[in-house]
Amino acid sequence: MFANLNRDLNAIMERDPAASNKLAAVFLYPSFQVMIAYRLSHFLWGLGLCFIARLLMQMARVLTGIEIHPAAKIGPGFFVDHGMGTVIGETAQIGRDVTLYHDVTLGGVMPAIDAETQRNNKRHPTLGDYVIVGAGAQILGPITVHRCARVGGNSVVTKDVPEGATVVGVPARQLTKDKKLAHKAEDIGPGFMPYAMHDDDDHDPREKTIKVLVDEVQSQRARLLALESQSGTAAILAKKKPAVKAKSVVKSKSKPKS
Repeated sequence: MFANLNRDLNAIMERDPAASNKLAAVFLYPSFQVMIAYRLSHFLWGLGLCFIARLLMQMARVLTGIEIHPAAKIGPGFFVDHGMGTVIGETAQIGRDVTLYHDVTLGGVMPAIDAETQRNNKRHPTLGDYVIVGAGAQILGPITVHRCARVGGNSVVTKDVPEGATVVGVPARQLTKDKKLAHKAEDIGPGFMPYAMHDDDDHDPREKTIKVLVDEVQSQRARLLALESQSGTAAILAKKKPAVKAKSVVKSKSKPKS
C-alpha cells in the first residue's frame, strides 16, 4: 500500500508541471489525497469491512470531489489531473501509470435497469497500463481500453479500444493508430485532445473520407454547370442558323439574271 502511494506521489511530480515539490503535492493535490483514502479503504474492503470502507470513501468524495468505489482495482502511478467530478465504479480495473483528467466517468451501462442481476457481474471498464483519458470522457460498460490507448476529451466510449489507438467523438471513433506505441504515460499520441480541442483532422480517416467526397461533389457540380452552359449555347446557335439560311435564299432569288 505504501509503495503504491509513493508511486502515486511520484506520478504527480512526473506528469504535472505545476507540481513544485512533493510536500505541495501531498497537501494541495486531491488526486493524492483521494488515493490515500482509496488505498486504505481498498485494504479494508478486502478484510470484509465494507461499510467502513464505503464511509471512508464517501468522506474522501466530499473533500476531493473524486468518487472511487473501494472495490475498484487501481494500479500504482495513478493520477487524476484536477480530479473534480471523476467517478470510478465498483468493478473498474485500472493498470499502472494511468492518467485521467477531470469529469471522467468509468461507469456501467443502464445501471438503473434490472440492477439486481448486475450486482455480481463485471459492469465497469478496464483500463490498461499507460492509458490517458481526456476531460469529460465517459467510458461505459465492461469494455477494455488497452495499453497505451488515448481517449479524447468529451468522448463516449462503449466499445473496446485497441492498444496504442486514439479515439474521439460521440460515439468514440478511432483515429489513425500510432506506428510507434507509447511506453510512458506522458508520451501522448497524435490527435489526442485532453480538453476536446479538435485541432488536427488529418489523423481522422472519417474526416479524410468526407473531405474527399465533398471535393468530388464540387468537381461534379462544376462539370455539370459547364455542360449546361455548353448545351445552352448550342441551342441558341441552332435557332439562329435557319434564319440565316432563309435570308441567303431570299437574296439569291431576288438577284437579277444577267
